Amino acid sequence: MSATLLIRNGRVIDPSQEIDEIADVFVADGRIRRIGGGADADEVIDAGGRIVAPGLIDMHVHLREPGFEHKETIESGTAAAAAGGFTAVACMPNTNPAIDSDSEVEYVMRQAGRVAHTRVYPIGALTKSRKGQELAELGLMARAGAVAFTDDGDGVMDAGVCLSAMRYASMLNRLVIQHCEDKSLSGGAMNAGPVATRLGLPGITALSEEVMIARDLLLSRDSSARYHVAHISTAGAVELVRRGKADGVRVTTEVCPHHLLLTDADCAGYDPNYKMHPPLRTEADRQACLKGVADGTIDCFVTDHAPHGAQEKELGFQEAPMGIVGLETSLGLFIKALIEPKLIDWPRLISAMSTRQAELLGVTGGTLRVGSQADVTIIDPETEWTVDPERFFSRSRNTPFGGWKLRGRAVGTIVGGRVVMRDGVLFQRGRAEISVV
Repeated sequence: MSATLLIRNGRVIDPSQEIDEIADVFVADGRIRRIGGGADADEVIDAGGRIVAPGLIDMHVHLREPGFEHKETIESGTAAAAAGGFTAVACMPNTNPAIDSDSEVEYVMRQAGRVAHTRVYPIGALTKSRKGQELAELGLMARAGAVAFTDDGDGVMDAGVCLSAMRYASMLNRLVIQHCEDKSLSGGAMNAGPVATRLGLPGITALSEEVMIARDLLLSRDSSARYHVAHISTAGAVELVRRGKADGVRVTTEVCPHHLLLTDADCAGYDPNYKMHPPLRTEADRQACLKGVADGTIDCFVTDHAPHGAQEKELGFQEAPMGIVGLETSLGLFIKALIEPKLIDWPRLISAMSTRQAELLGVTGGTLRVGSQADVTIIDPETEWTVDPERFFSRSRNTPFGGWKLRGRAVGTIVGGRVVMRDGVLFQRGRAEISVV
């Protein structure tokens, strides 16, 4: 790592300070030392025509380690993150064993310290083994470094257990992230509706998401917990969160790019790469999610990066696992969904992909404030590129976006003042690894 770094002449956008101006950013000893005004530096990056932003953060990522290393590892997943412009990811606990104890949290942190290309923030399970029956060791996990709690992959079905979890998490000042799915109303392979009927596939009703959100908003009010709805996907869910916010409930939510760009009609070819959890919904649901972004109901933009091996995804649509990879395509897809149609502006995009997520998790990042850790993403908003899954750093290739032509891409990823990706080349401890373009 160079002792000093100058990022020169970029469009500096920092929502945490309401900055949007052409300026230099000077970094020394891993921290932001000055915005504006030139300086001599050991390394200079010319960011003319590019955006210089607080490092992107993804609070919903499956790194699969321990237990599913054939799908992804902490090393490969964070390489994908760095290639996509992310300086930090928060990893979900549906591993094997589940991240449901302080020892499992410590394992992830040790492994990340050894091999990760970006910062890694473990999220602990709400219940033991994610079975929804008995609270996990929330206090010990928080002490060990867990930044939030969830049983992601499953919702906590028992209302009493969920309320207890919310109360404990509230005492620990940790976010509760809920995978909102009432299992008594789900169990299908895609969104319930005319498309599923025509394809002869079992459906998952929108009610499975909405019923759990409605219940949890009541529990959140009673417990004063900070409650976060994961991967929101239906019009009714967006409206429930909107009303919850208006009623003073401490509720936030996130959306994935696939729920802004695709619908259940895209499943018509029986391609398992279009099989998601929650599933792709209707055009009305997609439009409701876009409206939720535009009016601020939806707080954060995430990937739900969910790697699966090729053999798993090559099963039939009904048998294949749900989920897609997203870290290396996320920024370009959100630009396509939101910036190109002028639904939001760049400061809002960066806030939702960085500043707001750092606030919710209470972690380093999300700002270029003087004295803060120098986590920086440099974005070229005009570069055109084509998604090629064969060039992914992720161990998995399960994406429906292969061949899509996108405009806008991260061209620099800086973590704690260390350049980990620049102009399409990924570095590890300063050594060039592989070109990403």
